[in-house]
Amino acid sequence: MSVSVDLQIASECQDIPTTEQFIQWATAAVNNLKNHAELSIRVIDEEEGAELNLTYRQKQGPTNVLSFPAELPEAVELPLLGDLAICAPVVIREAAEQNKSLEAHWAHMVIHGTLHLLGFDHINDKDAEIMESLETKILMELDFPNPYQPSESL
Repeated sequence: MSVSVDLQIASECQDIPTTEQFIQWATAAVNNLKNHAELSIRVIDEEEGAELNLTYRQKQGPTNVLSFPAELPEAVELPLLGDLAICAPVVIREAAEQNKSLEAHWAHMVIHGTLHLLGFDHINDKDAEIMESLETKILMELDFPNPYQPSESL
């Protein structure tokens, strides 16, 4: 199994993971679900995040991660999953507010977004339980804590 990640850094933030980390986390999310996958990850700042969130979700302000699944015709068999836009300032702020390590929160956002590209969602309680359980399992396999349990002081 292989995962190709096209990483675009369009943020002024300094605390951005390495390309290798993004690939590791996306690969962990895809593991056992596809043989090969391709996705783009664009790390953005709040202005672009707010613009994308308003345009595609009709919500004000930036959010942590936006997922844009590839819309390919059924007859086209490409490993393209789609695109993620991750707002670095929001991820950094949330990690501090939630008392989580920055690396763990970045990993969670990449895994969460990648699962959305794979068709998982959390619109209703049943789907949310399935997705959150899978996120927790993947993160714990990577030695990160459960992202849905309150953190102890770092």
